Amino acid sequence: MVRPLFIHLSLLLALTAVAVGTARAEAPSAAQQQELVRLVRQDCGSCHGMTLKGGLGPALLPADLAGKPAESLVATILQGRPGTAMPGWSRFMTEADAEWVVARLQSGFPPVALHQGGAR
Repeated sequence: MVRPLFIHLSLLLALTAVAVGTARAEAPSAAQQQELVRLVRQDCGSCHGMTLKGGLGPALLPADLAGKPAESLVATILQGRPGTAMPGWSRFMTEADAEWVVARLQSGFPPVALHQGGAR
């Protein structure tokens, strides 16, 4: 009796872990999206070029990212690349943020809006 219960509980936990791991997080808010654009253009741009055409780091244009799995790009953003100058950004953004950034990079990244909401 104990063994079938253990097997069922183990299966239930495994299925729950898979469901949680594959669930898409909510997209960043409009304000967070604007912050992410600024972060990519300024911070990522310091290595990948302000126009993302490459520099110390490789180009991040749609043609350069074509064929690369989005999940791999998200992992690179969040965890970095050991042995390279690419740091992990998980302290500064969520997985949903990184997924949003990757989707934008793959389709053409938006410019920074300098005066959002009026003059400063």
